[in-house]
Amino acid sequence: MGLLSGMMGHASEVSIDKITREFQPILLETEQIEKAYRLIRDMLIFTNKRLILVNKQGLTGSKVDYQSIPYSSIKMFSKESAGIADLDAELKIWLTGESEPTIKQDFRKGDNINEAYRVLSRYVLN
Repeated sequence: MGLLSGMMGHASEVSIDKITREFQPILLETEQIEKAYRLIRDMLIFTNKRLILVNKQGLTGSKVDYQSIPYSSIKMFSKESAGIADLDAELKIWLTGESEPTIKQDFRKGDNINEAYRVLSRYVLN
């Protein structure tokens, strides 16, 4: 299972303005954040160049692991939308060389999983 598959909780969208200031030191000059989602303490950030997984570690969260995944490494992705009785939607991402999804993340019904799916489509399919 992947980095995010064991996490509890749902992704909620985060303001791009706040995140851009925080992540400016690790972004390329031509890189812009498209969408960002908070997963309890961790984050899932879609830029115009890559997907960044942010894993805050330890009790205080002061140790942070930043994992960059170039869109060219993503071989497949899917979304399972929330049904009438289901309150969650799920995003799954497979990386090259993996037979199972490396990244799985739940989204609340109110958060628009379609926006994250469109960002993936724009950069993976081009």
